[in-house]
Amino acid sequence: MDKRISEITMKMINYDKGDAARIQHFIKVHNFARVIGETEGLDEETQFILEAAAVLHDIGIHKSEEKYNSCDGKYQEIEGPSEAEKLLKDIKGISKKEEERICYLIAHHHTYTEISGMDYQILVEADFLVNLFEDPDLSDKAENIKENIFKTESGIKILDDMFLEKYDTNYN
Repeated sequence: MDKRISEITMKMINYDKGDAARIQHFIKVHNFARVIGETEGLDEETQFILEAAAVLHDIGIHKSEEKYNSCDGKYQEIEGPSEAEKLLKDIKGISKKEEERICYLIAHHHTYTEISGMDYQILVEADFLVNLFEDPDLSDKAENIKENIFKTESGIKILDDMFLEKYDTNYN
């Protein structure tokens, strides 16, 4: 793993300290994003951007709750980028271009139209994989989400295996 991702993760755990559910959420989203990105063959820079954005994707929740009394996705997209910039400023080796893309992904990760780039697509898929499990209201919508949102072969395979296929002892 890129050491910068570990540094970002530790800072994000500290940022969300005391909120085990949110920490667990971003750790799971990061892991699915990492696996999908690697399976889909992302280049090193795009993989880094994806993983950093996956760790930070919901960083706007606290500010959203403070300012809007809501953790709605549109408010997270508004508040998240500036919070991410503050957290990223002490991480060495992140280019301005990478930081801008990470913040862009945070600012759009709840926007499902006009998804541009594999990093964006995979972040959305990883977040849905976790949300489908964590939110009982979404679980019956897996097929619809698959048809309308998912595009990557590995993301679709994970969604199918987790939510749409029955257990089978054949591990293929």
